[in-house]
Amino acid sequence: MKKYLLLLAVLVLCALAGLKGYNYVRDNKMSNFTKTYELYVYPEMSEEEVFEEICNGAGVKNRASLRRAFADKQVRKYLSVGHYTISPENSSVYVARMLNNAWQTPVKVTLSGSLRIKTNIAAKVSSQLLLDSAAVYKALCDDELLSRWGFNSRNVFSLLMPATYEMYWTASVEDFFDKMKAVYDGFWTAERVKKAAALGLSKQEASILASIVTAESNYAPEMPKVAGVYLNRLKIGMLLQADPTVAYCYDYKLNRVLNVHLQVDSPYNTYRHAGLPPGPICVPAREALEAVLNPDFGGAWGKGNLYFCANADFSGTHAFARTLAEHNRNARAFQKELNRRKIMK
Repeated sequence: MKKYLLLLAVLVLCALAGLKGYNYVRDNKMSNFTKTYELYVYPEMSEEEVFEEICNGAGVKNRASLRRAFADKQVRKYLSVGHYTISPENSSVYVARMLNNAWQTPVKVTLSGSLRIKTNIAAKVSSQLLLDSAAVYKALCDDELLSRWGFNSRNVFSLLMPATYEMYWTASVEDFFDKMKAVYDGFWTAERVKKAAALGLSKQEASILASIVTAESNYAPEMPKVAGVYLNRLKIGMLLQADPTVAYCYDYKLNRVLNVHLQVDSPYNTYRHAGLPPGPICVPAREALEAVLNPDFGGAWGKGNLYFCANADFSGTHAFARTLAEHNRNARAFQKELNRRKIMK
């Protein structure tokens, strides 16, 4: 009898050891998911909420395995906020360690579209990162903070470069500006600085002019001509008379710039103040920056195109002219179409 009990005990121990061995392999070596899943762990999420989201989103094969891994690796204690990619080949233990050690997958952050109002830019950034839009807006207006990167609240638009970037979802505002400064420095090569200098522009002045070009046209092929007009005007000491600078004074709330708006008392009003405004009026597009550095003067610098206005076909393109008489004909055609469409303000 004792012999049978001993044998039974041995069999039980072997079974337990086998089960433990299987569980180890199951938890550490075997895939436990059927789908790729992008998991966002927010600060307020509990271990149980994360567990259920993974099970539902990643198609867990064995809940018990994942539960054991969470318990063994103390996910409740070490769970880290972040963005994680769970793949079908991942084991339960790997995912638990991923969450504990913040092995994040970067997210894509895109700056595109209308980038001319700081509140909108802040909302755009915060919608893609774990940042509060109010905090981003505050940073865009904080001269002391921005001075770390050599900018201030007036010229911060120059620091931002429209594109798509990879960043960690948990990036701070400082991390965001670090990324922007690296891209900014990468753009301003010695060759581009030399091109700007040949036009009598600093990097900042080139960005200011590029912001006006950006606001004037979203049709990249004609941006060099738009830049050429303004550079011709600067060359001969003519007022820039750029409508977007007036629109900027009104926070871009005007549907149409009228003569009454041209009297606004602001250093950004290029109808009243000579030269460039004191800062960019929006985030300059890369194409606009390139256009400023590689302009089409429509002739010799200072003797080419001096005027342009929107085409009357509302195609988003412009009609360019060297003389005021030619420009007035183009402008009358556009004004006539505005009136026909009853766009009065």
